[in-house]
Amino acid sequence: MNEINHLFRLDGAVALVTGASSGIGLTMARTLVRAGAKVILVARREEALKTAVEDIQKSGGQASYLVGDVSDLEVLNDLAEKSVSIYGAPDILVNAAGINPRQSWDEISPEIWNHTLALNLTAPFFLARLLVPAMQEKGWGKIINIASLQSVRAFPKGTAYGASKGGVMQLTRAMAEAWSANQSGITCNAIAPGFFKTGLTEKLFNEDKIIQSLADQTIIGRNGEPDDLEGVTIFLASHASDYITGQTIFLDGGWTAK
Repeated sequence: MNEINHLFRLDGAVALVTGASSGIGLTMARTLVRAGAKVILVARREEALKTAVEDIQKSGGQASYLVGDVSDLEVLNDLAEKSVSIYGAPDILVNAAGINPRQSWDEISPEIWNHTLALNLTAPFFLARLLVPAMQEKGWGKIINIASLQSVRAFPKGTAYGASKGGVMQLTRAMAEAWSANQSGITCNAIAPGFFKTGLTEKLFNEDKIIQSLADQTIIGRNGEPDDLEGVTIFLASHASDYITGQTIFLDGGWTAK
């Protein structure tokens, strides 16, 4: 039993999680801490980050934070360098920062389009590229991207977001092709959540009829809860998934299976 548990433990590992001040990113950061990792939370809102880190530390976990907008490529080098100075080079990268403008095709400005792709698609690649050399030296690393139902389905007012998340699914494959070869020990996978209550979906969760309709489109019959993220997060971040790379796991209660 202890040998099996060891597959899922992250003792001694260092994780960097973007978009970690709330929602999916924060849930995944807390999960990695509970599995034994030292975690660096990254987001733009310092007060939210500070509160999250204090809560983790009160529970006995090891966590720190860095403030930065990962959509700005000039910020990424600084974030990568600072992360190394905290706990050492990250072994695990979770690219959870994201934005969904929810605008119809005729409302999207070039600025919104570019910002959506910069945050959802461009930042994950360039941040990972900065951290991969240290993972290669160690012979082990885990990159986890956040895809979406819109990686494979078209939703109303989802043109920019859907394009970016479709790109994330393909980027995950491309990352695996680039960095998992030759027994490098690095894997690159993605989680595609169904409907979870986060900052991006909060307005939807205020509409009971809409939320029930979304739950009815799953097989399981409900929308996602934060606890549902924990198992797949630990799985993809741990040795348990060392032979899985380039994959997107749909954490959606069966939505995309129907």
